[in-house]
Amino acid sequence: MQAFFPGTERAFALSDFDFELPEALIAQHPAAERSGSRLLDGTGATSVDRSFKDLPSLLKAGDLMVFNDTKVINARLFGEKATGGKVELLIERVLGGNQVAAHMRVSKKPEVGATIKMVCAEGQEDGLCATLLGRWPNVDGPIYRFVLSNDRGDDPYTLMERHGHVPLPPYITHSDSPEDVQRYQTVFAKNPGAVAAPTAALHFDEGVFAQLDAMGVQRAHVTLHVGAGTFQPVKTENLAEHQMHSEWYNVPPETQEAIAACRARGGRIVAVGTTSVRTLESWAQTGIASGDTTIFITPGFEFKLVDVLVTNFHLPKSSLMMLVSAFTGYEHVMGLYREAITRGYRFFSYGDAMLLKRRPA
Repeated sequence: MQAFFPGTERAFALSDFDFELPEALIAQHPAAERSGSRLLDGTGATSVDRSFKDLPSLLKAGDLMVFNDTKVINARLFGEKATGGKVELLIERVLGGNQVAAHMRVSKKPEVGATIKMVCAEGQEDGLCATLLGRWPNVDGPIYRFVLSNDRGDDPYTLMERHGHVPLPPYITHSDSPEDVQRYQTVFAKNPGAVAAPTAALHFDEGVFAQLDAMGVQRAHVTLHVGAGTFQPVKTENLAEHQMHSEWYNVPPETQEAIAACRARGGRIVAVGTTSVRTLESWAQTGIASGDTTIFITPGFEFKLVDVLVTNFHLPKSSLMMLVSAFTGYEHVMGLYREAITRGYRFFSYGDAMLLKRRPA
């Protein structure tokens, strides 16, 4: 099945979502101040350069902003096989019973049952190790299942907090630092489980929240534990052949009530980040408020909830490029990206933001 815009005969393929990005525009560090980043206002026919601090003035009393309150875990762990080979694990999901699902980077995969000695934080030696149980989520799964344990019997979240590293994206070239511990996390992060930050929300600080409150803009939260798949480019030219990664989400009752109240008063639903869009539209499409989603939003998708989107700039050929193109129009998005590159906007997780409105059906 190909992806179409409604009312057109335009079919889209992977190559349509590619673009040339100068390496110098990939942000390696956050702006000095969270809300000090730039905002490309793409809600009109002509884009406008703004500061992120201008965002509240672009919204209306009665609008509802929906944030993803997931918390990034220190999901990257390093270890060594009995043979001396180096191992890197990226914990994708905590499964229960001290089991975790993880991506593994290693020159030669260890045998099932092998135990890997993991590197402990300095001064925190406690016998941390990982035992390989097999693949996940099934025998042919793309990632691996481990038991993560130590001498004290601590749970995986405690072990990652003590020994793990911030799972910075692959395009950030430096090792994690104290700055990343603070800034690769939203100021309202609550529910641990993400291996990537909901980056559009990284721009929000108490000053912006105070302005939003003064404007009469309401706030609500959902949870989507962002997986490492968010950084993987789509690899099939035919979009219908792409296997979308799975992520766990939850739309709590109080948020469902806030959305209903917003609709009743004529307000707009403003999603902060593509993860909030994926969560809200998964719920709207299925009626399931909590579970796993593999929703793949491409041009032609019928949005049921989200009216306005605050988002960062995304990787070429990514599913997120397809999502924003579906939301506000392919030609408009590609034009905005060209303008952003020309104007020197900073891209990706630590980069600048853009404001978009939903394309009329």
